Amino acid sequence: MLLASYSACALLLAACLALELAACRSRPSAAPHHANPAFRRFQHGYYRVYLPALAADWLQGPYLYKLYQHYRFLEGQIAILYVCGFASSVLFGLVSSSLVDRLGRKKSCVLFSLTYSICCLVKLSRDYLVLAAGRVLGGLSTALLFSAFEAWYVHEHVERYDFPSEWIAVTFSRAAFWNNVIAVGAGGAADFFAEWLGLGPVAPFMVSIPLLVLSGVFAMKNWDENYGKKRAFSKTCGDGLKCLLSDRRVLLLGTIQALFESVIYIFIFLWTPVLDPHGAPLGIVFSSFMAASMLGSLLYRLAVSKRYHLQPVHLLSLAGLLVFFSLFMLTFSTNPGQESPAESFLAFLLIELSCGLYFPAMGFLRRKVVPEKDRLGVMNWFRLPLNLLACLGLLVLHNSDRQTGTRSMFGICAAVALLALLAVGRLFALSRHDAELRLPAPPGQADTADAVPEL
Repeated sequence: MLLASYSACALLLAACLALELAACRSRPSAAPHHANPAFRRFQHGYYRVYLPALAADWLQGPYLYKLYQHYRFLEGQIAILYVCGFASSVLFGLVSSSLVDRLGRKKSCVLFSLTYSICCLVKLSRDYLVLAAGRVLGGLSTALLFSAFEAWYVHEHVERYDFPSEWIAVTFSRAAFWNNVIAVGAGGAADFFAEWLGLGPVAPFMVSIPLLVLSGVFAMKNWDENYGKKRAFSKTCGDGLKCLLSDRRVLLLGTIQALFESVIYIFIFLWTPVLDPHGAPLGIVFSSFMAASMLGSLLYRLAVSKRYHLQPVHLLSLAGLLVFFSLFMLTFSTNPGQESPAESFLAFLLIELSCGLYFPAMGFLRRKVVPEKDRLGVMNWFRLPLNLLACLGLLVLHNSDRQTGTRSMFGICAAVALLALLAVGRLFALSRHDAELRLPAPPGQADTADAVPEL
């Protein structure tokens, strides 16, 4: 597994580099935002706060399960700790936007740095209840990470600096690129501190703390405060539910998200106990996963380009098919007494590759069919079944036998992925006659979906 992990990581990174270089050569060099020094200074000020926060978050990914295992907790007990994290994520995710708007975006980013630092320090304790409280605090921190930073940037970009709104996508696109790079590097860094220096699985969590402090200090020193409009939580959720029930496209998207992403959450829990007994270097395996996800994102960008002009719903279908196939593989490669770690590793890489295809495709479709004013409420309803399914899966695993439970769980996940694939198929059928679900055809080329005559 050691050689396979390093080889896979190197090959995937080489493929990513080749695709990125090809994209850079075809990208126009003289974009207006490149020549605006004020915009570039503003961007860099945002990245100085946001990127260290992302790095601290990614550093904790490879060794979380291993840490709990190191503390001699059973798999069922570890599953409950993960459930605490997922449950707190859904609860705090429901109110995080309102909290951030009322408290202030800058203060919320500083609060994130504080709460996540405490969450990391808690990992030094071997007390089960203290670790469970840390998972709850981690859920709050995650909710703040994915709401406060983006909200602060959008307000400053539009309201304070009055830059063109089209440039927002430029900043977030570059942030997404560096997020992928940081995620890959975080796996290698976690492996270096935990294994090469022999500091153990708690080391990456301690290394995260200085990055979180740096992020919080930069926010306090360099950012101005801004606030959002006060919105009634009940009205936000009520309007979101009306939008969800009144448009079958939105309902289908919610179904796909709940089914697909709940499977991904369970995969996040299971990959360590599947590969770790076979001597896999967890940090390098994590880097390989992130490189596979980055490759999926780059392939998505290439597929929807003018050269190939595939539709996002096509790539969403491919992502669903890859996940189903990978989980089906895992039901065989994790058979007790006949485990095949190489096949399991390959299946996990395919799952991550599918995630790289899935998330940009789902993001495009959500922007097209969910109105901006209802998006927050709709996303709250999307998250509810997603986290409930993930928690239910982990609770089922908690009550199962270790030898057969993992394989059975992958079988259940394969069935869930098949349901997601059927929902994607229904969305695909709708997209043939719905221009909102498709990218516009390149100039001079007819839309093939519109060109098919009705019989």
